[in-house]
Amino acid sequence: MIEYLLRLALLLPLLGGLIWGSLWLTRWLQTRLHGAAGAATGRHLQLVETSLIAPGMKLAVVRFHDREILLGCTRQGMVRLGEALATNTSEPE
Repeated sequence: MIEYLLRLALLLPLLGGLIWGSLWLTRWLQTRLHGAAGAATGRHLQLVETSLIAPGMKLAVVRFHDREILLGCTRQGMVRLGEALATNTSEPE
């Protein structure tokens, strides 16, 4: 019984550290790969807004080359529903 408690006392903090480390590494890699690098390369596609209509169905507005495009997104795919000139081309804060 004592051996079991010693193993538990050793492995639980180790497991917690591994979980915390993997979460930290994932967050660090996401900001590194998509955060500053995306802004520095001048990406042309930007997600403006999404709205959930029903389970599995969304409306999304994306900005692409000074145009805002309304997309209908389902589990089967995406459909372009409309397009307009972008009213505000500044980056969101």
